[in-house]
Amino acid sequence: MGETAVTTDRVLTVPNALSAARLVGVPFFLWLILTHHDGWALVLLMMSGFTDYLDGKIARRYNLISKVGQLLDPAADRLYILATLLGLAWRGVVPWWLVAVLLGREVFIAALLPILKTRGYTALPVHFLGKAATFCLLYAFPLLLIGQFDNVAGDVAQPIGWAFTWWGTGLYWVAGIMYAEQTRQIVRSQPRLAA
Repeated sequence: MGETAVTTDRVLTVPNALSAARLVGVPFFLWLILTHHDGWALVLLMMSGFTDYLDGKIARRYNLISKVGQLLDPAADRLYILATLLGLAWRGVVPWWLVAVLLGREVFIAALLPILKTRGYTALPVHFLGKAATFCLLYAFPLLLIGQFDNVAGDVAQPIGWAFTWWGTGLYWVAGIMYAEQTRQIVRSQPRLAA
């Protein structure tokens, strides 16, 4: 179904270490946003984006794609999105209903997992639309953060950030519906596992 094949069962790899470092940075990143250290928050977010790119590149180049990495990498992406979203909502930059819409999609996807487990699946492969939605949101929230600066950069970043936010939110839900349809097809085509 398009999932990248695992090429190693090793846990201690450079890509996994980079993903773990990204995860460790999430609470510090949230603290920076909540305490209005926006410049440092953006630096940390850029470093996270660079290590995200680097861990994928290294994993593919040196055949270090692992199950652990396939869990850590999207978890780090989602936690950075969540941390930025909560921090910006707390500061009044984005409305709380947007938080509810995006978290509602995560709850919706989580509700599919018990159904998938009855057919032997632990997750679904990521769709292109899911990646596109994550890409939009990973750009949207830093741009909204830059939009808080009282200068030309802030004036330019604000509308672009909101455009990415709306596109990302829409694509996030479209991808969620596609995951639900994929789950329906799996349920129809594959027998339930024996208990």
